[in-house]
Amino acid sequence: MSLYIGIDLGTSAVKLILCDENAAILKTVSKEYPIFYPHPNWSEQNPQDWWNAVCEGITELTDGFDKSEIKSIGVGGQMHGLVMLDGNDSVLRPAILWNDTRTGKQTDYLNNVIGKERLQELTGNIAFAGFTAPKILWVKENEPEAFSKCRKICLPKDYINYRLTGEFATDVSDASGTLYFDVENRKWSDEMLGIIGIDKNYLPTIFESYEVIGRTNLFGLDCDVVAGAGDNAAAAIGTNTVNEGQCNISLGTSGTVFIPTDAYVKTENPALHSFCHANGRYHLMGCILSAASCNKWLNETVFESGYNIGTGENNDLYFLPYLSGERCPHNDGDVKGAFIGLTHATSREDMQRAVFEGVSFAIKDCVELCPNEITKATVCGGGTKNRPWMQILADILGIELSVIDNEGPAYGGALLAAGIKTKPEIKYTVSPDKALAGLYAGKYKKYRQLYPLLKGFYKED
Repeated sequence: MSLYIGIDLGTSAVKLILCDENAAILKTVSKEYPIFYPHPNWSEQNPQDWWNAVCEGITELTDGFDKSEIKSIGVGGQMHGLVMLDGNDSVLRPAILWNDTRTGKQTDYLNNVIGKERLQELTGNIAFAGFTAPKILWVKENEPEAFSKCRKICLPKDYINYRLTGEFATDVSDASGTLYFDVENRKWSDEMLGIIGIDKNYLPTIFESYEVIGRTNLFGLDCDVVAGAGDNAAAAIGTNTVNEGQCNISLGTSGTVFIPTDAYVKTENPALHSFCHANGRYHLMGCILSAASCNKWLNETVFESGYNIGTGENNDLYFLPYLSGERCPHNDGDVKGAFIGLTHATSREDMQRAVFEGVSFAIKDCVELCPNEITKATVCGGGTKNRPWMQILADILGIELSVIDNEGPAYGGALLAAGIKTKPEIKYTVSPDKALAGLYAGKYKKYRQLYPLLKGFYKED
């Protein structure tokens, strides 16, 4: 028997799965680690916490199995994070995460001084506060001592691969989100590296996601490690979203709309990302910064208990899911989340439904930007555990949704490691309620009026 390990280095935890050669999942393990918020709009983690969790996870995952049968490991992981190492490979500062929005000044510089059109020519994308390039500029400006000691710059999952193999490598899908990678030509952009002032020698070697970068002999293993992929591209492999015309929606900490393309596409609306896919081709993606995390916040922080939506009728309460600012379509790190329309009669059920609707409306914002009409989609991520939410999402998007029953990026990592394709198991399918189409069309129109009203309200004078 041949076995394969898939790893998803997520924002709140690492998830690991063990698969056989038939892509059947034999065991799953999850290990949590903390997130630090030292200042407003900051979001950081300690890379050593990631590594400790991976070490514990692999040890537990492989317990009871013949380790000689494990042939390969594939890692998917949170994108855009900045990991900086010194000449001794020691971590210089906590990793700055994808949902950190401290880089407003640097993002504005890139978009308005270098210019969005030039950025798209060089990288295929414009600057967003969560991308890696603005983070490098922020460290350069605010922590010059740390920047002067930097000798390696990598992404979160690449740090794990480096610890596993000793090989400093990345893959094209994850590199696409740095803003110093030439997406169309699948290589580092020398001109962008000059603009942000980093040495190309500090960057990892680029591989396709399925290519072997090295071997690991840790944990009693002796197996290959493939380059892996950014979490959304890995999830797309896990959900078999690999062909043009398909769409996958992910509802994890963040939310994404993922559309594969056969060839590179320069988007007319730069709010959409144009990235490399893990299958050797390309994809478009819209991303909202807070999705299932909004539901987690409402239930654990506000209600302080688990809570399920009631079946009450729709109401005139709105929720803006901008708990970490927003990426697509607004590219605004300053905007905050909000409930609009609270009254003395507002119930917990009303607030719960408003959160589900608000996140679904934000997903619709991304769908509306796609160049081709989306008629159906698969859905994965923690948000799919709530079936009433999936019905609301289908009603708002007006399309059929097929909920996928697997571990998304971890499963995709295992498939990349194994070099196999599989058709994912559909847990259930949700069709839109046509009777609600008009109601939600009107409510979405009103929802779209709310961001312009709040735009600039939270910006510092």
